[in-house]
Amino acid sequence: MKPHFVKYFLRASVVVLLLTGASLPASAEVLKIVVDDAIHPITEEYISRALAEADRNHDQAVLIELDTPGGYVNSTRTIIEKITTSPVPVIIYVTPSGHRAASAGFFILESADIAAMAPGTNTGAAHPVASNGDDIKGTMKEKVENDAAALMRSVTSKRGRNVEVAESAVRQSKSFTEQEALKEKLIDYVATDVQDLFKQIQGKPFKRFEGQTVTLNLVGQPIRMFDMTLKQRILSFIMDPNIAFILLTIGVLALYAEFNHPGAVLPGTVGVVAILLAVFAMNLMPVRFAAVILILASFALFALEAKFATHGVLGIGGIATMVIGGLLLVDAPIPELRVHLGTAAAISIPLGIITVFLMRIAIKARANKVVTGEQGMIGEIGIAQTSLSLAGKVLVHGEIWDAVSSSDVAAGQHVVVRKIEGLQLQVDPVTTSDRVPSTVAP
Repeated sequence: MKPHFVKYFLRASVVVLLLTGASLPASAEVLKIVVDDAIHPITEEYISRALAEADRNHDQAVLIELDTPGGYVNSTRTIIEKITTSPVPVIIYVTPSGHRAASAGFFILESADIAAMAPGTNTGAAHPVASNGDDIKGTMKEKVENDAAALMRSVTSKRGRNVEVAESAVRQSKSFTEQEALKEKLIDYVATDVQDLFKQIQGKPFKRFEGQTVTLNLVGQPIRMFDMTLKQRILSFIMDPNIAFILLTIGVLALYAEFNHPGAVLPGTVGVVAILLAVFAMNLMPVRFAAVILILASFALFALEAKFATHGVLGIGGIATMVIGGLLLVDAPIPELRVHLGTAAAISIPLGIITVFLMRIAIKARANKVVTGEQGMIGEIGIAQTSLSLAGKVLVHGEIWDAVSSSDVAAGQHVVVRKIEGLQLQVDPVTTSDRVPSTVAP
């Protein structure tokens, strides 16, 4: 009987544990992330990871504090897809005061289960523009505008928000303050801080994207920060086009220094790392490769300036080429995702001056006469220690050498070294064209 008793006891214990586990509430935590940058592939990856983490931990909600000028369309669409299909409700809160959720940020805000804004914030201005920031013209304008408007309608209608007004932000680039957005039913709440927002949400039902009606009770619940990984922080930093441009120019200059000083190692290492980081960042951005060619061409102009000394004409041309290449480097829809004029000028002008200076020093050094080894002996002045009818001894650089001469040389006469064969010098008598150093005794 005892074995049967143990067996039944174990089965009963398993059933109790399962029932207890099923009756326990899910994690009461709120997962919080902060998006305070342009919308790009790293932002997309960050938000996707946070939503997946919240689903694994069965969190009550995901809170996204949003502050963005906009960003790339493809990244925006992926983020919207992740938010609308998230098993965990997503709250988007535009904060702090004085900041915004513009352009792509407006699309993301409207896709949230609960959309809220802090006092003094604004949203909207979601009209699509060309990747370089210019207005789109003609038939292409209609295609892109209608596509963006359709995306906005599909999101806002499912969320029960004002479709017509939301669409006007796309077609007419309208922007809204937090009170205007609340009045026009583009958002659900205006809250001074997160706890105020949670109090307003408390117990109020809302409809999720698939149609299910749920309520949230978040007052007093712990909030867990979900930070970017080290990799994401580094990539987000170098995704700034200004940083990528700086890395690219520093990398090219460092490689040039390595080529002029083979074996230095450090410049070459710095150059390779900088260029690899720049290339990796630019691989995630819409880069104009013609602009990269302009940047490389500027170094060619710097080299020509150093070689031909055109009184700055080629150097100025190189600086202008580098500035233009920097400004055109990233083909992005908003200024925050392009290289700024100040950055392009601040890097190009000093870099041009330094590069020309270093190249000029290198060219002069290569043009100087070799003063070491066998080549350093050619052209040196010495004194015949014995008469040289055919062969004899000469003193050069404080050393006595065997020497031969094509003409007779008397002892004590100055001679000039013309050639070295093994340990024997070929010398000639000094002529008026040969300069005799004052340190050589007569």
